[in-house]
Amino acid sequence: MYTEIKPGHADALRKDLAAASDASEAERVHAAIRQIGTLHDARHVIFDNDTRFMFASVFDGSWDAYIDDFAKTVIGERFDKIFSHSVGFPGVKDPRVKDWFVAHQAPASVFVSAYPDLTVQQIYKDHRVEEAFEEVLDTPEFRAALENPANEDLVNTPAFQKLLEEASA
Repeated sequence: MYTEIKPGHADALRKDLAAASDASEAERVHAAIRQIGTLHDARHVIFDNDTRFMFASVFDGSWDAYIDDFAKTVIGERFDKIFSHSVGFPGVKDPRVKDWFVAHQAPASVFVSAYPDLTVQQIYKDHRVEEAFEEVLDTPEFRAALENPANEDLVNTPAFQKLLEEASA
């Protein structure tokens, strides 16, 4: 989405964007993002000689649910602070806010994803499983199980070999 920055507000917008990346604030924001569990990424860009602002994000699910979910968290507070520097922003709790966002949207000409079939929740799960598997790989018990002749049939299966190969990559 693209908005017009209120005259004289570009520096205040930069300050509010920087505050969002401050360690204590970033921790709150990331906790809310994790709780909601649908946001892949978001970008904020000030451009056209400090007159315009772009916010772009990638998320799972419907746009309505995305806005509703974020409005209920610290992210809603961040939206209010950041978009208060945009002309006409009614506030995230205002019933007209979705119409305002829609009025400022522009479709992407091209969108490419490295993982188009994975949701944020699947990525979180994959990361947890990978961490747990890596922890198991580092144990002497696992090494002993690999070397135990009783497990030879399992260890030699293509699936298990692929697992070991992927783990070492």
